[in-house]
Amino acid sequence: MIQFESLKSSSIPSCPQPLLSQHKSFKKKRKLKLFGPMDISDVFTGIVSSPIHVPLFESRVQAGFPSPADEYSEGSLDLNDYLLPHKATTFFVRVTGDSMINVGIFPGDMLVVDRSLTPTYGKIVIALLNGEMTVKRLEKFKNRLFLCAENDAYPDIKITEEDHFAIWGVVTNVIHSLL
Repeated sequence: MIQFESLKSSSIPSCPQPLLSQHKSFKKKRKLKLFGPMDISDVFTGIVSSPIHVPLFESRVQAGFPSPADEYSEGSLDLNDYLLPHKATTFFVRVTGDSMINVGIFPGDMLVVDRSLTPTYGKIVIALLNGEMTVKRLEKFKNRLFLCAENDAYPDIKITEEDHFAIWGVVTNVIHSLL
């Protein structure tokens, strides 16, 4: 049975070089113990500013045939509360590559990732595999763990006992620009 490191791991597994450099920088500035217990929010979270309330309308917008629009405002929405319910354990990461386009994750998109959520089969996760970060769907087939691409041009990745594997978080939202 393959065991993988949980989100609540108290140490950092082997890191991709950019993350290792960032960690070393924090070590110098804040005297953090390298590869010791560390709050991931020190490295990855954005600055949560004052709430910005934007109007939120009760009616939904049709993606099929148009319907008469209701103009009843239900109040306002603070995107910090909507996208970051667990601020201390949430980070952002930008996507490169096109292995997840069939689920609407495109190159350049920003992913919102929550480390406090338990990675379950079928969820899209950020995984660290042999020192490289990747975004894939976590699946289990015949007692074997896989990281599955959502683009037929890419093969699924079977996790073996020889692999150094950890889940860094569960993807909760995709920020995707249409401009």
